Amino acid sequence: MLKRQEQAKQRWGGAHQAIDTWLQERQLLLIEYFKLAGLPPYDKETSALPAAEDVRNFCGLLVDYVSAGHFEIYDQIIANCGDKPAETQELAAELFPLIIETTEVALAFHDQYGNSVDDTHFDDFDRHLSGLAEALELRMEFEDRLLHALEQHRLL
Repeated sequence: MLKRQEQAKQRWGGAHQAIDTWLQERQLLLIEYFKLAGLPPYDKETSALPAAEDVRNFCGLLVDYVSAGHFEIYDQIIANCGDKPAETQELAAELFPLIIETTEVALAFHDQYGNSVDDTHFDDFDRHLSGLAEALELRMEFEDRLLHALEQHRLL
């Protein structure tokens, strides 16, 4: 996921301020995910669950990221596609429902863990975090496909 993020920043960074901000939020989210999961370079010393405060902070970033996509970036994509090539509009119509599915996974994760005051309800945390990672990876693939389409039609 981090490699995909770096490639996206190199490719589309600087194209538009909203996209730059969104890609930065995406990177912050991924860094915090890697910390929670204890993945390199943020390996955990123990197999202990993360602190509830760290999970709450991550959930805040998660909601910010999915919200920015839905309420800023995707609206801009639709606006830019309005009178543009049909295949871009078709791609957006194909991908938006798939992106919404990943949003539902993210919001379910937030609802379960975002208001936790301690780790007493973290029984399936690792499994849920892994499922969230799968959804985020798909989402980023879909988002990158949209950005690529805009780039191909010189809309970015």
